[in-house]
Amino acid sequence: MRKILIILSVLFICSCEKKQDKNPTVSTDNLKRSNERTDATQDVLSTEVALKKTNDEVLQAMKVGYYDIFANYIHPQKGVRFSMYAFINKDEDKHFSKEEFEKYLPSKTIFTWGSRDGSGEIYKATLNKYLQNWVFKKDFTKAEYSFNSFLAGGNSLNNLKEMYPNTNFTENYIAGSENSGGMDWNALRFVFEEFNGKYYIVAVVNDEWTI
Repeated sequence: MRKILIILSVLFICSCEKKQDKNPTVSTDNLKRSNERTDATQDVLSTEVALKKTNDEVLQAMKVGYYDIFANYIHPQKGVRFSMYAFINKDEDKHFSKEEFEKYLPSKTIFTWGSRDGSGEIYKATLNKYLQNWVFKKDFTKAEYSFNSFLAGGNSLNNLKEMYPNTNFTENYIAGSENSGGMDWNALRFVFEEFNGKYYIVAVVNDEWTI
């Protein structure tokens, strides 16, 4: 009888382990419930490893529209700047403090983000729509990743290192298709600065081929 109970216990444990394996490592439910930063890992891991983890978490949150998680990484003092293209213009690019970001995220306030390359059309959208349709215009969770280096490059002036010297940045690059000669590539970059021992995003820069 005792042997039977031991065998049944082992089978029960194995069954539980198999069920747990079916669950994804990071689910949308976990993202929705967890509105906290994972700064503890940054104390023991290198900057590069820590920012790769942050980069992936932010991308996953943006993919499912959990922008409150992104808000936790906005620099407490410097806020965050959004650039439509590789050229960063501190006078014209939209800038938000964390409080402003959280205020305007659910609102219907229309912002002018810049002009589309080629047509010169003025791009206007709410903050929420800009994040959905411009910042995350491609599924960057499947992009090629790089740290402090550019995988993408076009004819647009890239002044990131001049505008944010002595900072770290991540790039998420999606190559173009053969049908377009590779010219329909896209990149999404996050620029980080350290504050009180933690890394925060100070700029979100999109890049693509420009005319």
